[in-house]
Amino acid sequence: MTVTSFRPRPEPAEVARVTSTAAELLEVLWGQASTAPVSASQLRVLFILEHQAGINLRTLADCLASTPPSTSRLCDRLQAVGFVEREVSRTDRREVRLRLSRRGHAFLADLRVRREQALSAVLDQMPAAERAALLRGLEAFCGAAAAQIHEDSQDPGSQTA
Repeated sequence: MTVTSFRPRPEPAEVARVTSTAAELLEVLWGQASTAPVSASQLRVLFILEHQAGINLRTLADCLASTPPSTSRLCDRLQAVGFVEREVSRTDRREVRLRLSRRGHAFLADLRVRREQALSAVLDQMPAAERAALLRGLEAFCGAAAAQIHEDSQDPGSQTA
């Protein structure tokens, strides 16, 4: 038996460095797919609302590591373009619940299509075996990241200001 190549298990720091570089390259690629009329901060709000429909303003502010007044202004602008809906809580009239509107969902769907087209152009240049390995790795990463985000949301002490 011969060993054609020996690759030690990559250290988390090395994988983190390469992943960070990949994220930066994605930002450049995705910068070509305009997010107008929303800013990067507003886009983050839309992503949070998509996954946490009915979240209240204070919890959203905590997710953004922001203040409720700043978060409220972000949501005001998103509501003005028709991407966010506010509704008063049935149990507490002082509490406002936030949801993506149909238009907000459509905006995110369109943005994802445009981003996926940009990614497809890059992925088409990769050998099939490398694409398959990337897919397996990204699926594992997404599972671990979702678990970490869920864990962090359950532990209020894990939020940084």
